[in-house]
Order: sequence, then structure tokens, then C-alpha cells
Amino acid sequence: MGDSSDVPALRRGLAILRLLAGRAGPVSAGVIARDLDLPRSTTYHLLAELVAAGFVTHLPEERRYGLGMATFELGSAYLRHDPLERLAGPLLRRLVDEVGSTAHLGVLHGGESLYLIKERPSQPQTLVTDVGVRLPAQLTASGRAMLAHLPAAQVRAVLPSSERFVRRTDRGPRNLPELRRLLAAEQRRGWAVEDGFVTAGFASVACPVFDHGGHPIAAISVTFRHPCEGQECGATWPDLAGQVHRTAAELTTRISGRPT
Repeated sequence: MGDSSDVPALRRGLAILRLLAGRAGPVSAGVIARDLDLPRSTTYHLLAELVAAGFVTHLPEERRYGLGMATFELGSAYLRHDPLERLAGPLLRRLVDEVGSTAHLGVLHGGESLYLIKERPSQPQTLVTDVGVRLPAQLTASGRAMLAHLPAAQVRAVLPSSERFVRRTDRGPRNLPELRRLLAAEQRRGWAVEDGFVTAGFASVACPVFDHGGHPIAAISVTFRHPCEGQECGATWPDLAGQVHRTAAELTTRISGRPT
């Protein structure tokens, strides 16, 4: 086992990698030292070790540092192991047992919700959602649970025009201003609700899952039968949302995420 005195250096090296991962482009050693409150000599020593190991790339002409190929290789290996699905699977199965309805794990794929996991109760109901299915993100509770925590410019980028606001029923936002009002309300409330937006007679409640930077990386949702005649009834199902939120929060913790 290595000397315990190496642990602080390891933590500082990991902090540098996290900082670089959170920036849009390469940064200088001075910025790294300032933002992490490190001595300049320590910063240069750590960067030299990370460069030698391939985790950081030095750009001498710019006098800046960025992530190296070794971090890309780690990220690719991470994706091959399907860690998000593996960690979420048991949590979704437990949630289904608690609520007796179908639960999903979804991610954003451009302007769509992509479903990675679907867990059914012992007596499932037929739903349009399934693993690999993509639906307009603005219509699904899971999609809006994530969109509500993205910058306004990013929401506009994935839904740039009214043509992207397709509808499956007579419900759901028809344009960006309507979506923004809905997202603002759902962000204040803490969970998203979809009532007949995707399939008439069914509703969903969803909460986001956050990565280490506090960004919404996925969402957990529960879908159930809810006949609602005429106009939207306005139900938000806070008790169910509490159960979904606890599951999403546990998955956030499991992936070392940080809620906003």
C-alpha cells in the first residue's frame, strides 16, 4: 500500500482533472492555481505528472493545459461498462415495487428523451415508452425534468424553432415561450409532470439526476394510468414525486453527483 502522504497529492491531481473537465477550453496554470488555491510550484509539479501520464495535454504555444487522451480512454471505458444503467437498475426495481407503476431511466439526446431502462410492475400496462424509444423532450416529464436545469441558451439550441414542437395529443407546449413558463414552474416545484402529453389517459412524474458538476445527466420517471377528461386537471402528485425524488437523489449520490 502506498504512503498515506500521497493521498493529498492524489486529491489535488483529481481536482485539477475536474477543473479542466468543467471548462470549455484549455486553461493556464495560473488559473488552475488560483481556482484551486494551490501554490504555483505544486500546480506545475502536479501538471507535469498528469502530462507524463497522458491525462493532461500541455499546449506550449498557448501556455495552457487541457485534458489528455488518457481521460478520453477512461471515458470511453466508462461508457462501455454502462455504469449509469447498472447503478440505476436496482433502484428502479425498488421504486416499481414501492409505487406499483412503470419506472424509466431517460437521458437527453438532442431535443429528444431517450429511454435507457424500463422497469415494469407485476401487472404492467401497455405504454409507448420502451428501451431505445425516443420522444420529444418537451412532452415527456423526464425530458422537462432535465431541460428545467439547463441554461436558457441550451434549451433554445435543442428546440430552435416552432417546427420542433410536435404534439402527440392536444396537450403540451406549442412553442418556446410556453415551454419556458412550464420549465420555470417545474424547476420551482422540484419535479416535472406530464399529464396526457404523450399518451391520452396516462401521466408521468419525473425528477433529474445530476453529475459531479451539477448538470442534469438523466431523469427517473414513473408512468401510470390517469384518465383526465377535458382540460388538464392540474394534479402534480407530490407524494409520488417524493418517492421518485428520493430514488433520483440516491442515483445522484451513487455516481458522485452534486444536486443543484
